[in-house]
Amino acid sequence: MDTTAIIDELEGVAGRLGIEVRAEPGNFRGGRCVVEGKEVIMINTNDLPETQLVVLAEALRDAPLDTIYLKPAVRRALEEAWPEDASAARASHGN
Repeated sequence: MDTTAIIDELEGVAGRLGIEVRAEPGNFRGGRCVVEGKEVIMINTNDLPETQLVVLAEALRDAPLDTIYLKPAVRRALEEAWPEDASAARASHGN
């Protein structure tokens, strides 16, 4: 599965979780935020697809992904995008 297809799948996953994904050009990194009380993941269309994938993966890191079906290639891409040291660092900070 190529990066663009995985991004499309992750956008669908976010939608099933009630999180809107907006892809827009601009001078921003992107990520998960709240706009007018609604969860949104912002994706910068100026970024390479690989960067967009990492932004989406990080934004979905704390989402209840075990409650929905993920294709094996999508789950693998998420696991590859989530550095293990970041989750260990967050755990040590109580996040």
